Order: sequence, then C-alpha cells, then structure tokens
Amino acid sequence: MNPRARRKPDYTQFLKAVTRTARPDHLPFYEHLASPGFIAERTGTSFQRMSPTDEGYWRIYVDFWLGMGFDCVPLEIPLNCPLPEGERGGVSQGSESHVCIRTDEDFETYPWPEESAPIDFEPFEVVANLLPEGARIVGGTAMGPYEWVSRMMGVEGLSLALFDNPSLVERIFKKIGALILAADRTIAQMDAVCAKRQGDDLGFKTATFLSPADLQRLVFPTYAAMAGIAHAAGKPFILHSCGNLTQVYEDLIGCGIDAKHSFEETILPVEDFKARYGKLITPLGGLDIDMICRAPEDELRRYTRRKVEKCFEDGFWALGTGNSLTNYMPVDRYLIVLEEGVDASSH
Repeated sequence: MNPRARRKPDYTQFLKAVTRTARPDHLPFYEHLASPGFIAERTGTSFQRMSPTDEGYWRIYVDFWLGMGFDCVPLEIPLNCPLPEGERGGVSQGSESHVCIRTDEDFETYPWPEESAPIDFEPFEVVANLLPEGARIVGGTAMGPYEWVSRMMGVEGLSLALFDNPSLVERIFKKIGALILAADRTIAQMDAVCAKRQGDDLGFKTATFLSPADLQRLVFPTYAAMAGIAHAAGKPFILHSCGNLTQVYEDLIGCGIDAKHSFEETILPVEDFKARYGKLITPLGGLDIDMICRAPEDELRRYTRRKVEKCFEDGFWALGTGNSLTNYMPVDRYLIVLEEGVDASSH
C-alpha cells in the first residue's frame, strides 16, 4: 500500500482544510510527530540511530512523510536552551529530570540564548531544499511555553513557585515566550513554511496542569502573539496540546488559533469537538492509537471510515492519529488508516 501513488503533494489542499476557506480536492493528512523508530521501520533504515547532522538524515525524514501521501512535512526545532539530565528513576523522572531554575539567581545565571539566535534555523533550510513541487513545511519550535517552564522548574517546582515566588514564574514565562516569538518571526517569513505550529501539552485526562486563570495570565498571551505573527505573514497557526482543555477551549479560540491537534476518545472525541467548535477552529487527527494498534483490520477500516464521514463532511479536517506515530504502532496498521481514509473521502 502506498497512499502517495494516488496523488502528488499539494499543500494548498491542507491549507483549505485548516483555514476553512474551501473544500480540499483530497483528504489531507496531519501528524504532529513520528518517533524515530516508526520512521526507521517505515523507511527500512537505521533512522533511530541517526542524528540530524548525519548525511541522509533529512532526506529520509522528508521521504518518510511524502512517501505516505502527506502534503506537508512537520518540523520543529527546540530553543537553544540547554537542559540538564538529572537522575532517572522514580515517579518524577519525567517531570523533574531537567530542573535547572529554582531561584532568581538561577534565572540570572542561566545561559539564555540571544533573541537573534533562539533556535538552529538550518534544518528548515535543509528540508526546504529537499521538498518537491507542491510540498511545504508546517513548522515551529519544539515545546511551548508551559512545557519549557515545567521542565526548567519541574512540575513540582513550578507548582510551589506559583505561591512562593510568583515573580520568578512570570519572568521565566516571559523569557521563554520572547524566545519562541523571536523564532516564530523568522520561521513565519520562510517561503517553504505554509503554516506555523506549536506543541504545548497543557493538560491530563481530567484538567489542565495550571489553572485556567494562570494559563490566561502566563501562556495564552504568547499563543495570541504566535497566531498574530503567523497571520501577519499570511499563514495559519496550529496548536497541538494534549489533555482535557474543556475549561479553556474558548480562550484558546480567542487567541486566534486556526486548528487544534491532539484528541483522546476518553476525553473528547474529535467528532464531538468538531460539532461543538468546528465553525470556529479546524480539528486535526483524532484517531485512537490503541484502536490503530490492536483492532481487527475490518473493525479498524470501519472505525476510520466513520471518522472520515463525521469529520470530513464539510472538508475541514485532516486525517491522523489523536497524538503521534509511536514506536509501538505497527506501520502496516497506520497505512491501513491512510488507505481507508483516501478511499472513504473519494466517494
């Protein structure tokens, strides 16, 4: 199976869906990330053991996406902000393993990059030179304001500092926001970038990590500025965020976000989100990863077809998972989803 054999890349079709300006001529695909292991399995390479500086790395990466029928290549590069690797193990290995700012002095002595060089922009240039006609990049910085601050301070440290040292919390959010916006201003002006994006996981199964009030104060002004930068360049802005965001969806839409990615069936199925907010914002993806991995093939095909019928009826949706392409997802199962999506949307 090769979804690409059915069509050539045409990023304008993806943009039609995201901006809700016209029905696309074909069903676009969208994913936020693919694990190196999944890319390696699909491409038959040792991609999972390669680094971005290795020869052929970016060629494999581009061919991976275009070879599955995507119109756009997702690309994000982290800020030039070093994070230490702390001790591993225990329940806090993820949330507390990169802590580097606990005090005002830590903030002052941290090696912040200049706003003139917030990220390494070279990968965008390399990927741009590898794109065939009709393909573009959906690009941004890796990790958003909340993710950066929660790593630098730790989830526990950030929670305590909100009460013990709120001015430090405000300083670090402002600093991270300024660096991301500096990167966005450059990325948004790149001809090869057709849409801006930002990933920032704000929540878990039942709520957001920060209170809605804290998000409105510390995070959402940066999102609004991100969207403004994208729109000033004539490009849409996409937010990827996991978790239960029910309490803040209207705030997010108010920031000017054009499309939202990451949906979990047990929180809010993508078709329910679309029914509630679809006239204001485009949902992307939403197919359950467990279903893709484990359901019998005929059930997976029926499931995919139902999602296409419910979400692509007006043309304003893109097919994809609810989160990302993981190491444990069988490649052939994902290709079934893409093939079924192409078939269902062509009828």
